[in-house]
Amino acid sequence: MPNALDRTDKALLLALQGNARLTVAQLAESVALTTSPCWRRVKMLEDSGVITGYQAILSPKALGYGVTAFVSIMMASHSQEVARSFEQRLLDIPEIVACHNISGRYDFLLEVVARDLESFGEFAREVLQALPAVKEIYSSFSYKSVKPQRMIPVTG
Repeated sequence: MPNALDRTDKALLLALQGNARLTVAQLAESVALTTSPCWRRVKMLEDSGVITGYQAILSPKALGYGVTAFVSIMMASHSQEVARSFEQRLLDIPEIVACHNISGRYDFLLEVVARDLESFGEFAREVLQALPAVKEIYSSFSYKSVKPQRMIPVTG
């Protein structure tokens, strides 16, 4: 990571979070740089791990996913081997769009998309309950996404 992010680095990060498709020329103009120094700064932010990648933001609804569920998982075992096996298996399940190992009553929080409630129920019974060492599953459903874009604050 760079020693400290200056005002220009922060402006670059905010601009790229807002629209990663900006050309270097557009990005440079937005932060009052010429293209070469702008490109070097972005490359430095990538090389240092501040920028970890670029991706398109897809609409679940447009792709036929009408249900977003937040699924809390309690594990029956907390051994490293079981945790690694569980986590590795999650990586292969496309309907799980995010996963966090959390503190509290439950061990993992999953964000899952499904076509409808019936297909989510089938997914929970046939896929989630079959994962290694799952003891308990608790699901909540999203009525609507209030803040769909994941923007990391660029401060300090």
